[in-house]
Amino acid sequence: MIPRYTRKVMEEIWSLENKYRKWLDVEIAACEAWADIGAIPRDAVRIIKEKAGFDVKRIDEIESTVKHDVIAFLTSVSEHVGPESRYIHKGLTSSDILDTALALLMRDAADIIIDDITGLLDVLREQAYRHKNTPCMGRSHGIHAEPMTFGLKFALWHEEMKRNLERMRRAKDVVSFGKLSGAVGTFSNIPPEVEEMVLSRLGLKPEPVATQVVQRDRHAEYLSTLAIVAAGVERVAVEIRHLQRTEVLEAEEPFAKGQKGSSAMPHKRNPIGSENLSGLARVVRSNAIAALENIPLWHERDISHSSVERIILPDSSILVDYMLNRLKGIIEGLQVYPERMEANMKRSFGLYNSQRVMLALTDKGLTREEAYSIVQRNAMKSWQEGKDFHTLLGEDPEITRHLSLEELDSLFDLSYYLRNVDYIFKRVFEA
Repeated sequence: MIPRYTRKVMEEIWSLENKYRKWLDVEIAACEAWADIGAIPRDAVRIIKEKAGFDVKRIDEIESTVKHDVIAFLTSVSEHVGPESRYIHKGLTSSDILDTALALLMRDAADIIIDDITGLLDVLREQAYRHKNTPCMGRSHGIHAEPMTFGLKFALWHEEMKRNLERMRRAKDVVSFGKLSGAVGTFSNIPPEVEEMVLSRLGLKPEPVATQVVQRDRHAEYLSTLAIVAAGVERVAVEIRHLQRTEVLEAEEPFAKGQKGSSAMPHKRNPIGSENLSGLARVVRSNAIAALENIPLWHERDISHSSVERIILPDSSILVDYMLNRLKGIIEGLQVYPERMEANMKRSFGLYNSQRVMLALTDKGLTREEAYSIVQRNAMKSWQEGKDFHTLLGEDPEITRHLSLEELDSLFDLSYYLRNVDYIFKRVFEA
């Protein structure tokens, strides 16, 4: 099951209450900075900090008249503070508050996703070592290729999630920038030192050059990173969906007691979790496209990005948090069937040894083209007639002319394909 507390925490980050709380944090930090440079009375700041508050319903009520969310917020705060509220928002424009507070929200959301990825990495590592030496068929184009181990699939996903962890940390750093530089970013009514003090208090860095807004390539990188993470989740989900097909059935999602798979067919056990993850990944990818569209704003700003971000930033953050936790639950409870893997390997009549036979023939002096042709001819006969590939090769004089039966037997040794698994695991987990 997905830990509900994780989703709740992420949802709380993007709640209206928390958004306004961050706005107020920025406003109060600005008042403190103004007081530090002697521009407003310290007693006023003390009163502001003691009385400052807001009411979400009241903000909605005011906004219905003024049609401006920041003005509505400031009006609600002023109703709590009283006369000293005249010092709040001194020298600032709305986007100074909006974009700086948004950086705080994205930073907090990134921290949760970083924790999610870290937890998923632990589960992937555990499953990788559990199935490190479990032979299974490797497939390309959905067709039997050569043997591998089931643990290598988890190792592959682990390595990708390590890269996603790095991407998410970079994205967190990229969005941890704020600005308090006024209407078009020129510090016309607020000195740069106020910005520096405020952002230092908040744990953010100043946008080196801003317009009225922090530039949206930062937000696009955050959302693009979420899209890449979601795509990685979907890649695992697609593999599980294939492995759970009746004709394959090498692994399947956990199926809880009392769970139902179909309203019509009581026998069904469907990979609904993985299918759900595939669908959600499409949404996150689409949101990343919208974020890219937000980068080109008119002149020093317009407001076309705002309505988009109210949807895509909370939705993608919440979805990726949910997806990572749901995938973790699926991987933890994944049902794995080594016997079915062994049976499936036998379904291609030993054809996966074709490359070894071809290379052995080239070692005997045949050209690659000659060796390929001889082996392919036998492989196609094996496949079309359902005959054992090894047996057919032993009956072909063009093969036995160059390879003894003992040499041929040695080419069908499964352990040959798995001899470097330890080496790969060392690169993944010990590097």
